[in-house]
Amino acid sequence: MTLPSDRHYTVELHASAERVPQIRRILAAHLRYWDLELHIPPVCRGVAELLTNVHRHIGPDAKCVVELRWSGRHLTASVADEGPRLPKLRSAAGGGLATVAALSDSWGTCGTPDGKVIWFTRRVEATRRTRLTSRTPLRSVPDAKGQPAVPPAVPVEPLAEPVPEAAAATAAAAAPAPSATDALV
Repeated sequence: MTLPSDRHYTVELHASAERVPQIRRILAAHLRYWDLELHIPPVCRGVAELLTNVHRHIGPDAKCVVELRWSGRHLTASVADEGPRLPKLRSAAGGGLATVAALSDSWGTCGTPDGKVIWFTRRVEATRRTRLTSRTPLRSVPDAKGQPAVPPAVPVEPLAEPVPEAAAATAAAAAPAPSATDALV
């Protein structure tokens, strides 16, 4: 099994409420590009919770850095901000860190010289690129590559009365051929 090389995305932004939906779309696009569609809802929701916490506890003008990293086995999302206080998980019923904890396999916080980083990880199996169609056509389906689909022929029933032109042609074909004696008369 070949693991992808380390994939990484980072963006710096102000933690305004208007930016949260935009960041969700950007992260979803990166996860889709990395073939991690199943992780889009939980990762985007977790990052949105962290950005909302920055907005709520530090302010809308606070700068933060959102980072997304996939090593081939673990997907890590983090939000770094300039707030000095480390957050605490108050209850499992609320939003914020309780939601992040529920959406992830592990999470944590660490202080930095400029503030703090809150991160969470999810285990990711290496994706397999599978074909949506089989390699060989099924036996019951004819192989008609590049040909337009033609509906099956419908049997035609004979007409009840012959068409006048067809009747004359039929009568002429049924009449006996003229003989030499008929031509003298």
